[in-house]
Amino acid sequence: MLRLLSLELQKLLLNRTSKILIFISFILPFFVILLSSLKINVFGFFTLELGELGVFNFPIIWHLTTFFASQFKFFFAIVVVSMIGNEYSNKTIKQNLIDGLSKKEFILSKFYTIVFFSLISTVLICLISLCIGLYYSSYTEFSIVLKGTEFLVAYFVKLMGFFSLCLFFGMLAKRSAFALAFLFILFIIEWIVFGLLAWQFNANVAEKTQNFFPLKSMYKLIDQPFQRIAMSKFPDKSNLVYDYAAHGYEMIIVLCWTGLFIFLSYRLLKKRDL
Repeated sequence: MLRLLSLELQKLLLNRTSKILIFISFILPFFVILLSSLKINVFGFFTLELGELGVFNFPIIWHLTTFFASQFKFFFAIVVVSMIGNEYSNKTIKQNLIDGLSKKEFILSKFYTIVFFSLISTVLICLISLCIGLYYSSYTEFSIVLKGTEFLVAYFVKLMGFFSLCLFFGMLAKRSAFALAFLFILFIIEWIVFGLLAWQFNANVAEKTQNFFPLKSMYKLIDQPFQRIAMSKFPDKSNLVYDYAAHGYEMIIVLCWTGLFIFLSYRLLKKRDL
C-alpha cells in the first residue's frame, strides 16, 4: 500500500498544477477560522460577531465546520480527474503497466491517494474545529466536546465517496474537462428522475428514493446547519425541527457507492485496450 501511495504522490508533486490545487484544497478550510472572527457592522448601529452568537459552541461546531469545509471539495476533485487525464495524455499509464504495475495496483494507487488526502483533510478540520471551539465555546466538558464528532466520520466518507466518483468519471472520459462535465450531467439526471418520481408518485417517495442517488446521498451525509442554529436560538419553534444527524446507514450507502465506483474503474481499465 505504501509503495503504491508513494508512487502516486511522487507523480502529483512533480506536477506544478496538481501541487497548486492540493495546496489550495488544504488552505481553503482555514477560511472557517476567518468566519469565526468575522465582525459585521450592521448599518453603524451595532457590530455582529459570529463567535459571540454561540454558533461555535460544542457540539454544533463539528456540524458547522464540516459542512462548510465540504463545499471546497471541488478543488481536489480537479486533482483526482487530472490524475487520470494526465496518465492518458502523457502515456504514463501504459508505461506503468509495462514496468510491472498491474491494472489492479494502478487503480488501488489512485484509491489510496484519495483515502490519504481525505484523511489529511479530516484531521485538519478536526484540529481547526477543536481550536475554534475551545476558544469560543461555553461548554468545554470532555463528553460535550466529543459529542457530534460523528460529523468528522461523515466528512471523511463524503470526501472519499465524491473523489471515487470523480475517479470513475476520469477513467470513463480520459479527459479532465469531460469528467467534470459528467458530474454536472449526473446532477441534472438525479433531479430529472426526482421530478419524474414526484410526478408519478409523490414528493415523499421521490425524496426517499433520491437519497439513494450518488450525489444526493453524499450531500445528505452532512445537512445544512443553519436550521439547527436557529433551533438552538428559538427552541419553542417546532416548525424549525428537522433531522440533522449524521446517520450510520447514510454512510453505508455512500461507502457502497464508493466501492462500486472503484470496482467500475477497475473493470473499465481491465477491458480497455491501452
